[in-house]
Amino acid sequence: MDNQTMRCGRTSVKAREYDAVIAAPFGRVGFILDGDALVDVSFLDSGAPLSPPRSAQARRVSHVLRSYFTNPRLSFRVPLKLAGTPFQQRVWRALRRIPTGRTLSYGALARMLDTSARAVGNACRANPIPIVIPCHRVVASGYGDVQGRTSVGRSQPPASRDISTSLYSTGSRKLRATMGGFMGKRSGSPLSLKHWLLEHERGE
Repeated sequence: MDNQTMRCGRTSVKAREYDAVIAAPFGRVGFILDGDALVDVSFLDSGAPLSPPRSAQARRVSHVLRSYFTNPRLSFRVPLKLAGTPFQQRVWRALRRIPTGRTLSYGALARMLDTSARAVGNACRANPIPIVIPCHRVVASGYGDVQGRTSVGRSQPPASRDISTSLYSTGSRKLRATMGGFMGKRSGSPLSLKHWLLEHERGE
């Protein structure tokens, strides 16, 4: 299941072709541009057909995303065009200020923005450009403590990670419980994908 299905209310994306679909360590990533601006990033099944970049800007964005899979500390210097409410835009700006390799709880971010954790979670769910706007770095309270007591360890090379089993191989229900949701889901492949992204960013 891709994140078009996982994210509610995104039917307009389904009707458009991607400007490129590239291989990722966990499957495929498709993205859509509006002119030179990035407007959508979608996680796709590993069986989704690859699609070459349709423009020079699509080639640049493809290169940036591939570079992230090699170096998670890459700074994304890509123009964005975000369609969202003023509140969602405010949350998304805050997400971009969370450093690579770090996490922030929904409650802590809510206190920073003088709102509720549920409202923050809803804005994360509506994020149209995951990875670039790192909603995966927002977790439930206690995640760091539980993570430190597991045997997850350092990130393995991306090509060796299996997105379908990466989270569940840790054998830690507490770790899964404290990660929070991802793209509106709290279990299954979306949560394993969130785990992969966090572990990738923790590695050197």
